[in-house]
Amino acid sequence: MIDRDGYRPNVGIILCNGKNQVFWAKRINQHAWQFPQGGIKAGETPEQAMFRELTEEVGLLPKHVRILGRTRNWLRYDVPSHWVRRDSKGQYRGQKQIWFLLRLTGHDCNVSLRATNHPEFDAWRWSDYWIEFDSVVEFKRDVYRLALEELERYLHKDVRYLRHRPGRSDAHAVEPPQHEGPQEPGQPGSVIERSG
Repeated sequence: MIDRDGYRPNVGIILCNGKNQVFWAKRINQHAWQFPQGGIKAGETPEQAMFRELTEEVGLLPKHVRILGRTRNWLRYDVPSHWVRRDSKGQYRGQKQIWFLLRLTGHDCNVSLRATNHPEFDAWRWSDYWIEFDSVVEFKRDVYRLALEELERYLHKDVRYLRHRPGRSDAHAVEPPQHEGPQEPGQPGSVIERSG
């Protein structure tokens, strides 16, 4: 499903934990890290597509997350010219995306990169909200910055998180478990999870 301008409707997912770290996933057999994303099928709303992609790519169910916000408008990126392909419905230029910011209300152990028979990722990690995008495919970097900038304000409006954030004397939130694993070069403090 490609629009008249050549863009495929898509959703992007920025998942954060109780420390406001964000979830990054590594593409299978590649040294490319990204946020979960996927196409919107005919008849789906962006929210329905987001929950489907979240389950297919990360193994999380709607009960494991809470929506904090979404982008107001489509964010677009063009793919490099050697990726451009003819589609029966027109010329493909790239993706147009609605981005969602989610809070993980479940646990790290709820993540499963092998929730389907065709996994897209082979590792994942939590990283600070703002990091260098060196390991992100170059043509997606501007959209990532735009999505993070627009959605960051929702982190500070998350009353449930602010009320129970770690470090407060009345905090009842459970800290996410820390996992030991190899560290990704150039990403100090990053932890990689391998799903078995």
